[in-house]
Amino acid sequence: MYGLSDEQRALQEEARRFAEKEILPVAAKYDESSEFPLEIIKKAHSLGLINLIQDAELSGTGLGIFEACLIIEEIAAACSGFATSMVANDLALTPILLGGSKEQKEKFIKPIAEGGKLASFCLSEPNAGSDAAGISCAVKREGDEYVISGTKQWITNGQFASQYTVFATIDRSKKHKGICCLVVPADSKGISTGHHENKLGQRCSNTVQITFENVRVPAENMIGEEGGGFAIAMKTLDASRPLTAIIAVGIARSAYQHALRYSKERKQFSQTLSSFQAIQFMLADMITKIEAARLLTMQSAQMLDKKERATLQSSMAKRFAADMAMEVTVDAVQIFGGYGYTKEYPVEKLMRDAKLMQIYEGTSQIQRIVIAREILS
Repeated sequence: MYGLSDEQRALQEEARRFAEKEILPVAAKYDESSEFPLEIIKKAHSLGLINLIQDAELSGTGLGIFEACLIIEEIAAACSGFATSMVANDLALTPILLGGSKEQKEKFIKPIAEGGKLASFCLSEPNAGSDAAGISCAVKREGDEYVISGTKQWITNGQFASQYTVFATIDRSKKHKGICCLVVPADSKGISTGHHENKLGQRCSNTVQITFENVRVPAENMIGEEGGGFAIAMKTLDASRPLTAIIAVGIARSAYQHALRYSKERKQFSQTLSSFQAIQFMLADMITKIEAARLLTMQSAQMLDKKERATLQSSMAKRFAADMAMEVTVDAVQIFGGYGYTKEYPVEKLMRDAKLMQIYEGTSQIQRIVIAREILS
């Protein structure tokens, strides 16, 4: 495929075995109940399938983004809700990895990665989703502490996290130049979490609102400089976009495989669906889009691993993969016909799961803005 090494293939195969044994058999159950699969997440940690891009000396798996994508695609093909929950730690810890001091990395990354704990990335707010620079969650300095007040929305693993990476503004009039990044222990006084959102798809992934009421943290919990949080968030999202894009690839791959098998088995007018050119063209388009999305994603991953600037490539990968997953899953349901619309078959879940890919970690519309800005600059 990309000239994978034996070690890379072994990682991929280990992830596939875990996904097929531990996740696939229970994916529909967790989707139905909307329950968080904590015990299975713990098993994934024991195998090194979480904290993938965190440094090995900090008890992370120590993989490059390219290798992480190989693993995440396999998890997502079984259930993207699991994949989102498992990748959330890398999203929450990467700002510390990118902007933290050596002491901060030891203090805030290692205990999470070593202890199998969860962390959450807190950027979005009820009135600031795509407009990340417009956040209103406030932070102020009082002596040797920072005090945080505000609300964060759509926080993955929020009810189960031990630690939050919080973005708050120290001066809203400065817009993005006033945003700070702070690490906040989840047991700090003044933190409350809302109910788990009743979502369309990726239902097993825990998603909550978190409110901070005069939450105090030591001044040394500030990552980087005051006002430097927005740059840290954007660098983090550059690094995480391939990890999100490959979830979309995994969803689409699964939908395509189900549709391909079904088309060879289902008969209409005394012949299999796969013998009809209309279905053949749909399948041909599906696999072409999947391969293209994977190649874009892995290209951006390789660039990031080489420490090259990849804002354009990672944004293109995320945009294309997200929209592709929606298209492919809709076509898979169409190939299944009426059966595809029922929960008896897996493609309706995949279609519901795919929709989120066009929304979180930067909507497809925001990605287009980023892409246009990059090519015109």
